[in-house]
Amino acid sequence: MHEWMVDNGFTPHIVVDAAAAGGQLPPEHVKDGKIVLNVSYAATRDLKLGNDFVSFEARFGGAPLRLSIPINAVLGIYARETGEGMLFGDAAPSPQPPTPPSDEPPRPKLKVVK
Repeated sequence: MHEWMVDNGFTPHIVVDAAAAGGQLPPEHVKDGKIVLNVSYAATRDLKLGNDFVSFEARFGGAPLRLSIPINAVLGIYARETGEGMLFGDAAPSPQPPTPPSDEPPRPKLKVVK
């Protein structure tokens, strides 16, 4: 999913269960036990997407922080621009990711009429 998002010009974000990730996440950015992290190449340094961990260095409030997040703590991934993505495991659906501000008018939603 990450590779597809990057290849198509989207900005991938992951939703992480802060309790399952351990104590290395910045607590001021944790909300309702979860944290949303931008995992684009522009926002991270030395990004590694492995089978057991997602690890990278990112800046929080200007200070660099090295994160190593167990895969079981990753609840989902979505594209910032569209809000579309995928939830993992048996996680209950979390609230919609924040909608980025846009200068474009909202697109009409289509509905099947029978």
